[in-house]
Amino acid sequence: MPRSRSRSREPGAGTHPENTIRGYKAALKNPNVSDRAKQHAQQELDKYESGQGGPEEDRHASNVKRGLKAATHNPNVTDMGKKQARDKLEAMGEQVDQPGD
Repeated sequence: MPRSRSRSREPGAGTHPENTIRGYKAALKNPNVSDRAKQHAQQELDKYESGQGGPEEDRHASNVKRGLKAATHNPNVTDMGKKQARDKLEAMGEQVDQPGD
């Protein structure tokens, strides 16, 4: 029985950005890849080259924000730690609520 490869809808999920870029470049040169897929690969490469990063960086920033928000509500985090988390969230442009510790 052949094993099926799972496909993630997000490019680069679980891989290093260099490998993702390498895959897009390979897709552009592969004659068996459709024109539509080649257009998508080129768009993603353009994002990486322009510094927009792509979905991995977006996901990372989102995870950091969630972690900082969680720290502000965690009873095991010191008041100083909560203040630092709130300061970082504000620096990231997030609206921070002041919990009544």
